[in-house]
Amino acid sequence: MSTRLVDVGCCRLYLNCKGTGEPTVILESGIAATSLSWSYVQPRVAEFTRICSYDRAGLGYSSRCPFPRTPSQFALELRTLLVRAHVTPPYILVGHSFGGLLVRTYGSLYPLEVAGIVMVDPVSIKGWANAPADQFRRLNYGVRLSRRGAWLARLGVVRFALWLTAAGGRRLPKLIARASAGGGNSAIDRLMGEVRKLPPEVWPILRAHWGQSKTFLSMAAHLESLPAAASAAQNMTLPPNIPLTILSAANARPAELAERESWARQSVRGCHTQLTGCGHWLHLELPDAVTAAIRDLVEHARASTSLRPIQ
Repeated sequence: MSTRLVDVGCCRLYLNCKGTGEPTVILESGIAATSLSWSYVQPRVAEFTRICSYDRAGLGYSSRCPFPRTPSQFALELRTLLVRAHVTPPYILVGHSFGGLLVRTYGSLYPLEVAGIVMVDPVSIKGWANAPADQFRRLNYGVRLSRRGAWLARLGVVRFALWLTAAGGRRLPKLIARASAGGGNSAIDRLMGEVRKLPPEVWPILRAHWGQSKTFLSMAAHLESLPAAASAAQNMTLPPNIPLTILSAANARPAELAERESWARQSVRGCHTQLTGCGHWLHLELPDAVTAAIRDLVEHARASTSLRPIQ
């Protein structure tokens, strides 16, 4: 296993690579998630190829970047990270939720480096690029709550609530979250849903990450950028020769399923599957299904005569 912080110019990004073999799998997390969200998938995939997860700027172990959070900037930072860490293409890109938008962007900008893409219950590009007014209001509310979370993190409230959750408490952390948010759900509510799905051994690390105000400020920046990011991604084209596998949660909405079906049809090796018995965090709930999708593209890439390092 290799973990390190890599200077990419505007910040230092955390990189965690395991396993050996080609092609290398690159993991892209959800909108405010870190490399920890792949705690079940990464060791499984490392048994048959090299796989790297990382923390985007401002999240997890990574420092913040002053540049605007745009899809092309995210892609540039990831590419710089991989180049400077000597992680050579071709890559199988795997993105969950917002990460699905980002791996699609990377494939559009640097298609010669990509041997396949797996999108895990990806965010709706069409839905956010053409979001109605009430959706913008909810998003802005989320931004405000994230900034309030930064204040709560400085006071230690977030770390305490997550500690209670990890210890098995449910009612008191929820009461703390709602009281801290001034009524309604808060960012802490969202975190409590994720922390219970992660392996217990990473809970202390997660508490440390979310106990920092920079994490909440970065989440606010991610949320603020979402509509513009979706609009930019809508204008990008993923080359049809890139194999594409899309996994949808059991509770995905009809409009999301239709959009994903259209993406799959645009690839010469496109596949869309709706899984059962899982929600949005399906890589935590059904890691074997995600691993199987990755293995399929890895084996396809190995069988292809095009599997060679990009010069």
